[in-house]
Amino acid sequence: MQALDLSPFSTLAVGIVSFLTVATLISRLIGLRVGSTPTMVNLHERINAWWVLVGLALPVLALGKEVTIVMFGVLSFLTLREFISLTPTRQGDRVVLFAAFFVAVPFQYALVAIGWYGLFSILIPVYGFFAMAAMSTFAQDTQHFLERNAKIQWAVMVCVYGISHAPALLFLEIPDHQGMQAAMLLFFLLVVQLSDVMQYVFGKLMGRRKVAPILSPNKTVEGLVGGGLSASLVGALLHSFTPFTAVQAFLLSLAIVVAGFFGGLVLSAVKRSLGAKDWGSSIPGHGGVLDRLDSVAFSAPIFFHLVRYWFVP
Repeated sequence: MQALDLSPFSTLAVGIVSFLTVATLISRLIGLRVGSTPTMVNLHERINAWWVLVGLALPVLALGKEVTIVMFGVLSFLTLREFISLTPTRQGDRVVLFAAFFVAVPFQYALVAIGWYGLFSILIPVYGFFAMAAMSTFAQDTQHFLERNAKIQWAVMVCVYGISHAPALLFLEIPDHQGMQAAMLLFFLLVVQLSDVMQYVFGKLMGRRKVAPILSPNKTVEGLVGGGLSASLVGALLHSFTPFTAVQAFLLSLAIVVAGFFGGLVLSAVKRSLGAKDWGSSIPGHGGVLDRLDSVAFSAPIFFHLVRYWFVP
């Protein structure tokens, strides 16, 4: 098993736990003052869920590259199941669905594990799309053929291809910064999730103008600006744990925030089109697994390719 460098990683992990501790104490103090309002109940549920997520994620990341990749593979499988569960399918889609769950997921993450960038980057959007469309012809079911294929392909693109770019950060070798991949992955996850949290907090405290009231009523301009800038500033302050300077960390964090915001907005639109409020109910206060990873699915490829293009020779 390949161990990850835990020196910058462990310091960053301690900071995350400390931040959650402070957030928990503040939320409890506010709760004592304002009472058990729906907003406070939701905030408590979100923070409790974060303790569970952090408690599961940090040990897995610390155990090594292989265990981390397996964890993200499981997350891709779970999010794909949530997506497909809300998407109408037919008997003729069984072969394609089998390939999506039991071929695309393990094959994509196997490529991540061996660091085969060339095939990893095109497997699903090129070969996968053509292969799934070809397999769907075996059933000779032409009813809504294009829509059914597009929905399954879109699910695989978001849940497998997009999310797999997060653990792919572990095979990026940056000169003079060997062994910092685990900290870089943790940095990415912290920024993207902190952005979601801070957008929620700023939106509740100061939110007035809705960004897209039909698609996502809780997203406000004030939440986006306040939360996005806060997360980007935190990213800049954490630059010493990464291969980036403070300015580079801020700009990369800003790219993560913007991509993650549109990821949440796009998948909210998909949920609304399918007549659902959440992708599931497995995480109290958050909905389903995909509700928590929608921003990761969009921002991980952006962050990965920016880092690879600018920092990897």
